[in-house]
Amino acid sequence: MTTPTTHSGSTGPKVGSEKLVKLSEAAASHLMGLLQKKEYPMGALKVSVVGGGCSGLQYQMELVPGAGPKDIVVESRGVRISVDPKSAVFISGSEVDFSTDLLKGGFRVTNPNARATCSCGDSFST
Repeated sequence: MTTPTTHSGSTGPKVGSEKLVKLSEAAASHLMGLLQKKEYPMGALKVSVVGGGCSGLQYQMELVPGAGPKDIVVESRGVRISVDPKSAVFISGSEVDFSTDLLKGGFRVTNPNARATCSCGDSFST
């Protein structure tokens, strides 16, 4: 699986497309508010895939003031998403959504590469 990117410079992050990862309207709106509160004008949602959880892999998300030099940066609905190259393979084609639902509220990733997920939906396998 390849990840469509173009390099923005020898020391800066790569620019990716929404084919890698995109945001729903609800996620973008919520993230814009969070980034404004943190006063991160060049901030991004950093999405990583790490080992753990019932199914072997899980997502980590955090707001960061800027992308790392090796990250792939995607702009979706006006919000930057920063993904490290190792995680890009696992999340290619994914969408990040946000819900205020009482039981399953928060950010959720719909990942077409996930072959299995645990019953709580917090981890996956490929």
